[in-house]
Amino acid sequence: MYKAVFTDMDGTLLRKDHTVSTVTKETIRRLTEKGIMIIPISARPLHGMTPITSQVFPSGVPVVSLNGSYIFHDGKIIYQVSMPLQAAAAIHALVEEKPLSAIYYSQMEWFASHDTDAVKKEQRITPVPITIQSFGKTLSGWEMQQKGPNKILVAGDEKLILSMEAQMLEQFGKELNIYKSQPRYLETMHPEASKSNAIRMLMSMFGWQQEEVMAIGDNYNDIGMIEFAGMGVAMGNAPLAIKERADFVTDTNNHDGVAKALDRFFS
Repeated sequence: MYKAVFTDMDGTLLRKDHTVSTVTKETIRRLTEKGIMIIPISARPLHGMTPITSQVFPSGVPVVSLNGSYIFHDGKIIYQVSMPLQAAAAIHALVEEKPLSAIYYSQMEWFASHDTDAVKKEQRITPVPITIQSFGKTLSGWEMQQKGPNKILVAGDEKLILSMEAQMLEQFGKELNIYKSQPRYLETMHPEASKSNAIRMLMSMFGWQQEEVMAIGDNYNDIGMIEFAGMGVAMGNAPLAIKERADFVTDTNNHDGVAKALDRFFS
């Protein structure tokens, strides 16, 4: 029997309008009462998750944000890892050469050098205002505070993102974790930051075995956890490459795919 379920948010738990359906909320409530822990795990920053998670999940449930590089539990951050500043500066230099947007997430703050359409799109789903300032100023602030970005998001045209992904993998693939979360979104983090590593950490904390864990996702940054979990579930709206890695394919996010998967394995 599965003891824990890790569910992605955008494209998985959330419908197209960024809400959770009544059916899915009720399914999560019912299983929680039976002792099944259902945990949100997302590329979103923590402040982009909590307005939703606080309405859907019990207060004692961990919240895994920024693709596993920032984990919140019982009122405190229990894990975080950030990228080296030298790597962040090198990535910024690459992005500045192309018509792409770079967004830098550091703990509960986020930054960009330009207020682009991609930035505006992320701001619509994030209650904390972004800081628009030169990258040099952002970098100086990190140096003074002795911290760095937990994640860099590069957004833009799908073909440009493919090209940037290849370039960044060649240059930084041995020292950073780099993958697409959507065809137009390229995520970069510390090598120890991933959804599957976050699951391993929480498995150790709660005493779960790999075969007792289920993971549900819809995109490329979910492949690791879908393959790692005892039961990996892909959404019906996921690309074929993700569906091929999963043990089970459920319905789409707009048709209660998470609730249907939970009903399938916990009925």
